Amino acid sequence: MKFKGFLVNVSFLWVDGMALFPFILTRRKAPGVIFVNHECIHLRQQLEMGVIPFYIWYFAEYLIRFVQYRNHYLAYLHISFEQEAYRNEGNLDYLRERKFWSFLRYL
Repeated sequence: MKFKGFLVNVSFLWVDGMALFPFILTRRKAPGVIFVNHECIHLRQQLEMGVIPFYIWYFAEYLIRFVQYRNHYLAYLHISFEQEAYRNEGNLDYLRERKFWSFLRYL
C-alpha cells in the first residue's frame, strides 16, 4: 500500500490517530502500515459521505451505541465505520476492491 496523503504528527492528540480528510493525524512519529490503512479506510468513508455528514453520522451512531452498551470503548468499537476499518485494516488491497458505502454492511 502506498499512502498518497498528508500524515501529520500531533504529539498532544488524545487518541492514537484520527482521519480528518485529507489528513491523518497521529501521535506516533512513524505509524505502521496497518494503522495507516485503517485511517485510509476512514478517509475513503469521509470522501464518499462528505466530512461533515461523516462526523455527524459517526457521533450519532456513537451515542446510540453508548446507550446500547453503556461503555465508551464498546460503543466506539461497534460504530459501523470502525467495524469496517478494523475488520479490513490488515488487507492492504481492501481499498482497491472496496465497494461504495461498504460501511453500511456493518450497521
